[in-house]
Amino acid sequence: MEKMVNVYLFGKKYSVPAGLTIMTAMEYAGYELVRGCGCRNGFCGACATIYRIKGQQQLNACLACQTEVQEGMYVATLPFFPLVKQVYNIEEIKPTEQVMMQLYPEIYACIGCNACTKACTQELNVMQYIAYAQRGEYEKCAEESFDCVMCGVCSSRCPAGISHPQVAMLARRLNGKYLAPGCGHLADRVKEINDGTFEELIENLMQKPLDEIKELYNNREIEK
Repeated sequence: MEKMVNVYLFGKKYSVPAGLTIMTAMEYAGYELVRGCGCRNGFCGACATIYRIKGQQQLNACLACQTEVQEGMYVATLPFFPLVKQVYNIEEIKPTEQVMMQLYPEIYACIGCNACTKACTQELNVMQYIAYAQRGEYEKCAEESFDCVMCGVCSSRCPAGISHPQVAMLARRLNGKYLAPGCGHLADRVKEINDGTFEELIENLMQKPLDEIKELYNNREIEK
């Protein structure tokens, strides 16, 4: 007999097997998660969730896909958090310190409370990558924020109203476009695709049965 735990989903009590994630526990309880969440035909980070354990006052933020249920867990998923997303043309802006001042000036109102870092579902040092963005150190900002899934929980806790994930996205785009070294191998492969080099191969693959395609994939030669 599996160990069962009692959880409360949107105020209703359910008994679910221990070891399930919040997301799979919701499905076990009968909820059909067909939209929104990245692993359910949506966007990664969309399963941002808050919960409290019975008898404790602290509110916790997490991603429902990677957090196991606990006895006495009260769960409520968060609606989409309306992050400020500025419009820009990556071909027209440059990786200067001024570009952050123009697009996301609120980052300079950061009071250093570290609430964003404490709330991050990925345990990223959010306040640190915002500090990098303030100084125009976009390579460091891109590296520090690399695992961000843009759930928006950090921004929901920010008294300065900073849209941390969008700031990080801009830094990663600037870094990829202007600062990171080019990849000749990738450029060559893109050219081959545009030239139609693989069209005949792809057409042949599409005619094969699924089992044969799986076999080819599992035994493919992986480039070093």
